[in-house]
Amino acid sequence: MRIATWNVNSITARLPRLLAWLEKTGTDVLCVQETKCTAEQFPAEALRELGYESAVNATGRWNGVALISRVGLADVTTGLPGGPDYDGAQEPRAIAATCGPARVWSVYVPNGREVDHAHYAYKLAWFDALKAAVAEDAAGSLPFAVLGDYNVAPTDDDVWDPALFEGATHVTPAERGALAALRETGLTDVVPRPLKYDRPYTYWDYRQLAFPKNNGMRIDLVYANEPFTKAVSDSYVDREERKGKGASDHAPVVVDLDL
Repeated sequence: MRIATWNVNSITARLPRLLAWLEKTGTDVLCVQETKCTAEQFPAEALRELGYESAVNATGRWNGVALISRVGLADVTTGLPGGPDYDGAQEPRAIAATCGPARVWSVYVPNGREVDHAHYAYKLAWFDALKAAVAEDAAGSLPFAVLGDYNVAPTDDDVWDPALFEGATHVTPAERGALAALRETGLTDVVPRPLKYDRPYTYWDYRQLAFPKNNGMRIDLVYANEPFTKAVSDSYVDREERKGKGASDHAPVVVDLDL
């Protein structure tokens, strides 16, 4: 079984690449973030023609998540139970479903913007709600994983130059503490292998030639419970999908499992 996560940075802009990638890789379940569309605009029919079902949590603007599966979508949870509001509403940042033998979440954790911004406090509250929401499944016997764009680099090794991020979001002790608290539920960081260079970065800014210079970050993560991690046979960052015209600024993270 092949499960992947990919912040596509607009599914409508990236649709031809997405469809070609699904056909090429034979991915069974794809967790998508930053759809930047409404549920009505989501390309469910184009995916159905490839044999994939879709579950979507999206309202437009810059958020939105989805699950795309060719092995079933059951017991769908749309939204983060107990999640905090921002500007008076819960943003579409989480969706979960049972896909064949595994239960998976697709999450798009808030960015946080700046440490003294209200969005940063919202990000930490969102992590608290995520921990509470996944605790039971994390400790369960069913293979389970929370995949997505976490907007946190777990360690300094996951940032191309930690000194440049001093005092900024994505690397603060509080954010990394939130990741540690999430792992305490029984989840493990499934670290992928890089296809090039020595660090498995998943995100490179569009600016300042960040991708050719490999000035990246590892912020797209797979946090999985023991039944899931025991089944992992391989995991890698498909950095080839960050290349060329019309690419997302994130690369897919792929996990192969013997399930």
